[in-house]
Amino acid sequence: MSVIESTGQIAPAGTWAADPVHSNVSFEVAYAGVNTFRGSFTDFSAVLVAGDEPSLQGSARVASVDVKDEQLGGHLQTPDFFDAERYPEIEFRATDLRHLDGDRVQGSGELTIKGETRSITIDGAVAPAPSVDPFGRERLGLRLEATIDRTDFGVSWNAPNQGGGDYLGTDVKLIAELALVRQEA
Repeated sequence: MSVIESTGQIAPAGTWAADPVHSNVSFEVAYAGVNTFRGSFTDFSAVLVAGDEPSLQGSARVASVDVKDEQLGGHLQTPDFFDAERYPEIEFRATDLRHLDGDRVQGSGELTIKGETRSITIDGAVAPAPSVDPFGRERLGLRLEATIDRTDFGVSWNAPNQGGGDYLGTDVKLIAELALVRQEA
């Protein structure tokens, strides 16, 4: 399968790496039946190789999960959630990525969490063209989203909500907002 096809390439040929300072990898899940809980990963990488044999790959270090509560951050490291000791990284590899009309992007890929690899569908947007920053580097914005069932990946902890149902939603939205920088050859 091709990673770059359809109405146009996602990026000019070359290697594009996420600038971690200006990029964000995060997640959202329904919480307590009344709001959305959000978290992110501070240590991640993503590389898009555009050209004859294009690819898009990324990973996030589980130990870098960032939430507003230190105790919850520790709980997310346990086998109830990510099991960071046994599975220190979450990995993604695009198997298909299409640039559609305008800035729309759609595709699919393989996501691995806790040793479980599943196919996922991704949607998003890409900047219409690269721009040049004040330091002379070419940059391109790419935003990708996917919604997964966390229990498919062995992330099944939950608790009953006093108002009925479960405390945590099953569906989790994954968001990658990538500021890609063209790498020198």
